[in-house]
Amino acid sequence: MPFLPILKQKGIGCYIQYTLNDYYAEGLEPNVPSLHGRIETFKRLVDELGLGSVVWRFDPLILTDRISAEDLLHKISNIAGELRGYVEKLVFSFADISSYRKVGRNLSDAGINYHEWSEDEMVEFSRRLADMKLGLELATCAEKVDLSEFGISHNRCIDPELICRLSPELEPLIRNSKTDKGQRSLCGCITSKDIGAYNTCPHGCAYCYANTSPVSARQNYLRHQQNPDNDSIICKYISDTFFRVNTDHPTEFVRVTLRAFINREVADCI
Repeated sequence: MPFLPILKQKGIGCYIQYTLNDYYAEGLEPNVPSLHGRIETFKRLVDELGLGSVVWRFDPLILTDRISAEDLLHKISNIAGELRGYVEKLVFSFADISSYRKVGRNLSDAGINYHEWSEDEMVEFSRRLADMKLGLELATCAEKVDLSEFGISHNRCIDPELICRLSPELEPLIRNSKTDKGQRSLCGCITSKDIGAYNTCPHGCAYCYANTSPVSARQNYLRHQQNPDNDSIICKYISDTFFRVNTDHPTEFVRVTLRAFINREVADCI
């Protein structure tokens, strides 16, 4: 939020893909803010950027021994009611855990008993979601299954149509943009530059494929906090020290010399 005025001052437009799930009670999202707080932040962003500039993602949809398809529909309905008047589109995907071994490992380590979606389950869930008449455009992210019979499209997160709608002056620049070949085969995004990095989010979501482990992500987050002006989000270029997790006491962090890190003299270095 603090950076939005800076973007406006520089004449830089933006839109936001905002993941807003409800998995805290089941232990899947241990470090995210409260659901109420995240909903309020969503609304504040819409107030700043305008309707359509914040896209709601309930992503991924995951089935466990504590979360049924019925539960997921109820969670979506509840959030949709809270966001009425602030959102136009809901993007979702079905958790594809078998494609990411580290996700399966992290879920197992967290004691989450999950199972994969079958195509029949995806279709039935989508039919029921469409029947809820939420008043939202529905779209899936990087899914092979065809749900067009329910009015559900294949999403493009980096979306030329939305970009042109929000910033018509950019239309000549992206008119002939091609699908990004560097992404997954089912991804519909146009070519873009990703400035993010793996192993940097401290929220510790058990289903996240972008973190190898919560420990690695927490290490990088702390390094960034200590070096906020570093050119690298994971602070590759630090001069002397950084912090690592104390393996004897996981909630504590100890200062480590860069030389020890480079020489692998410290356990649990990235």
